[in-house]
Amino acid sequence: MGPRVGVKKTKRTAGSVVRARGGEHRQLKHRDGPELVIITGMSGSGKASALKAFEDLGYYCVDNLPVELIPRFAELALQSGEIPRTALVVDVREGTQLERLPAILKSVRRVIPARVIYLEASDPILLRRFSETRRPHPLGTGTTVRTSLRTERRHLRTIRAIADLVIDTSKFNVHELRAHLTDRFTHSSSGERSILVSCVSFGFKHGVPDDADLVFDVRFLPNPHFVPEFRPLSGRDPKVARYIRSFPQTQEFISRISDLLIYLLPHYVREGKSYLTISFGCTGGQHRSVMIAEDVGKRLKKAGYKVKVVHRDSPK
Repeated sequence: MGPRVGVKKTKRTAGSVVRARGGEHRQLKHRDGPELVIITGMSGSGKASALKAFEDLGYYCVDNLPVELIPRFAELALQSGEIPRTALVVDVREGTQLERLPAILKSVRRVIPARVIYLEASDPILLRRFSETRRPHPLGTGTTVRTSLRTERRHLRTIRAIADLVIDTSKFNVHELRAHLTDRFTHSSSGERSILVSCVSFGFKHGVPDDADLVFDVRFLPNPHFVPEFRPLSGRDPKVARYIRSFPQTQEFISRISDLLIYLLPHYVREGKSYLTISFGCTGGQHRSVMIAEDVGKRLKKAGYKVKVVHRDSPK
């Protein structure tokens, strides 16, 4: 299938540049000069949403530009006073031409500052997204989506290695991904806060979350499950939360863990981490872990961090 090119021109706004080395990504100082952002990565990882985020930031955006046109596109962007900041998507739809991207990027960087953002996600997440959208994989319908993803990862391995910023979108929905990119490319002065923290409650009997960066076991706290009136409720219920907080070890745990996280988060940011998943587990994931995740999340928000609280196993 031939390349499909769409061009969108938007007003100019300020952006920032993010760079990564060895898989890490760091916030750089704001730039006012010309800039080219190349968005690439796995099919289903959110490249269209990422391009939309840059469009909203005022970048001149192009979807699926043939790689052989990138040098000419960069020259035109550099010469134009209308579109100093540009963003484009290049991916596996290019076929074998995609192999030329590393060499082309090297020559383009002699003309204009260029950065590569590589989006990816875990296979289970990508399989679910393809199932939900019912769209075929770009590599065709002659094989399963799982096989196509495996082939695509192999083809993109070299490009991933040269990326300035690698983002695993498994933890993001569409809105969170766009907000994350918008924040990183517009608020370079607030680097200490440019991290998304997910406070997740879960039940050990259902397994530890696969994406957990830090796991805290709160089964040492008294269990509201054994209080009949609390059993059908969750840790978000004020009566249940008040019961759990009534124990001195609860207050001390929340205080100590919150202080530890507030100490650690700036160090994670400086090492290039853009999101952190903190998981709190109790037996069933309904009472203690829910209440702890809520309270710790509130303290981190008060400290100035972006926080998302998720209750994986709590009844909806």
